[in-house]
Amino acid sequence: MGKKEIVVLRGIDLEIGQGERVFLCGASGAGKTTLMYTLAGLERPQLGRVSIGGEDLYKLSHKEQARLRNSKMGYVFQNYYLLPELSALENVMVPGLIRGRKVSERATELLGAVGLEDRIHHLPAELSGGEQQRVAIARALVNEPAMVFADEPTGNLDSRNGDEVMQLLLDFAESLETALVVVTHDTELAKRGDRTLVIKDGVIV
Repeated sequence: MGKKEIVVLRGIDLEIGQGERVFLCGASGAGKTTLMYTLAGLERPQLGRVSIGGEDLYKLSHKEQARLRNSKMGYVFQNYYLLPELSALENVMVPGLIRGRKVSERATELLGAVGLEDRIHHLPAELSGGEQQRVAIARALVNEPAMVFADEPTGNLDSRNGDEVMQLLLDFAESLETALVVVTHDTELAKRGDRTLVIKDGVIV
């Protein structure tokens, strides 16, 4: 920031196994979101490396990184990031279409699995916050990724919707053997995973 250098992460060494559900906790500014973004290919580290399935993510070209993110990773964010002009079904299909796959059947199946079989043709503005986040979960899973990253996925939801959305993510991760990395400030929520990592001042404590 200007002439001041801010070190966010400090020598973190971490391995996440197939199907493992990991929660990253810590105070605001501790570095948990930066760590998740670094693991997810969204924030290039100045030092160190991120290896996914034997591939060194940040040694790949930008095009190869995009391919890896699309094929092996799914993302669920606090603010949903649905395309407003597309229906729920079309939003879920987007990652598959980018990959060149016909995924309408799979997208419909996933929307049914998250309880939205009667809302597939609705636009995001016609859906509640909890329903939009369910669409986002289906979108994250449509390419059957090896890893799903979720940044405060329940942050904009009430407790009931938040609980249901989190359970959907946990259940999908278990049934599909997809690794799940969740950033949350909710320590009670984090107890539902396989492992909780607490980050303080850029290190895992």
